[in-house]
Amino acid sequence: MSEVKKIATRDSYGNALVELAQGGADNLVVLDADLAGATKTGIFKKAYPDRHFNCGIAECNMIGVAAGLSTMGLVPFASSFAMFAAGRAFEQIRNSVGYPHLNVKVAATHGGISVGEDGASHQCCEDFALMRSIPGMVVMCPSDDVEAKAAVKAAYAYEGPVYIRLGRLAVPVFHDAEHFNFEIGKGEQLTEGSDVAIIATGLMVNEALMAAESLKAQGIHARVINICTIKPLDEEIVLKAARECGKVITCEEHSIIGGLGEAVCSVVSEKLPVPVRRIGVMDQFGHSGPAAEVLRDYGLTAENIVSAVREMVRPDQPAAAE
Repeated sequence: MSEVKKIATRDSYGNALVELAQGGADNLVVLDADLAGATKTGIFKKAYPDRHFNCGIAECNMIGVAAGLSTMGLVPFASSFAMFAAGRAFEQIRNSVGYPHLNVKVAATHGGISVGEDGASHQCCEDFALMRSIPGMVVMCPSDDVEAKAAVKAAYAYEGPVYIRLGRLAVPVFHDAEHFNFEIGKGEQLTEGSDVAIIATGLMVNEALMAAESLKAQGIHARVINICTIKPLDEEIVLKAARECGKVITCEEHSIIGGLGEAVCSVVSEKLPVPVRRIGVMDQFGHSGPAAEVLRDYGLTAENIVSAVREMVRPDQPAAAE
């Protein structure tokens, strides 16, 4: 059996920018807040130095510059860590990009607790909530290298503001690039099942797939749905899952407040009420440590998904002994 390839979606981002430029995206420009090596916009800078602008440690200013460039017919991608792009620069994104609905793409890396050793100050678990609250803002969180590249290219082609969350941690690549079709606002059903629907985003999609395999061996058939576009949410795929499965679990590397879980709950509660359980970061901050350990500490694992599913589907049957 071949070893599973792992690639951080921040690397996918840097490579996708170069591929766009090589493919004729002559109006593409890239801005960074003195973190090109970490956000991987440095890959683009090496290939196209005249189209990469280091704005320094001044994220709010960077968004203002990106807004101005967009009014001149350019398509700017502005990058920093999620904590500083979505957090520190929120007001500029809201008022200078969202309000005039400018064609600016905010690509934020180092989202979530998988940032690991950088600790709570850098582990942004609120970016989905912040960006979802801005009218007209598209919010995406790709699950692997293939989807991340596709999301970046789709963001470039889309006319309007986009926020993309990318990760520091290398994650398994499970999509087949040759047969993968991506569309903003469309979810993706990855497995068949009608006992429960597991709706996941980002690195939690692979955990959901592993959980589904484990559950299948226990006679529980889980439908795994990958939601890259958190806003606008694919209501059709969510409601179909709610109707056909009757139980829903959401999984995200984000606070359970304001993210994918609440987006799904909003749709389901209004249009087709079914039980929903949210797996994510509870109402708390992160902490420093190796990424895999931190994810485990916060229950963002396949094992915890399996436990949550069993509690919903078979509440009277204890898990089988290992």
